[in-house]
Amino acid sequence: MSTKIFVNLPVKDLGRAQRFYTELGYSLNPQFTDENAACVVISEEIYVMLLTEPFFKNFTSRDIVDTATGIEVINALSADSRQQVDELVDKALAAGGTVANEPMDMGFMYSRSFHDLDGHNWEAVYMDPNHVQQ
Repeated sequence: MSTKIFVNLPVKDLGRAQRFYTELGYSLNPQFTDENAACVVISEEIYVMLLTEPFFKNFTSRDIVDTATGIEVINALSADSRQQVDELVDKALAAGGTVANEPMDMGFMYSRSFHDLDGHNWEAVYMDPNHVQQ
């Protein structure tokens, strides 16, 4: 069985966060979605657990980061092409996300980033497979 990743994110408004991620083209797993949490399926190995802030607090004794002034992590998703990078970030911006940084074009690598509705930082990255050493 391959290792899966579950990114757990606190959200202020669960319904609004669900709409944002489904507008990016991702689906929800209803088996793990209720009034406290929603499971966003990014791929067969990547899931984002959107947890209401009170529910998120059950899993930590630390304060939730104020994403307006701080950052807890940059979540990066690979893309198969530059076009796919642009499509994902354009969808995020159209769904209400905001630009996190200007696009980075290093020739062999291209990335764009956005903040979701709760200020979590996401990046879409394409790396030319001919440039990556095997």
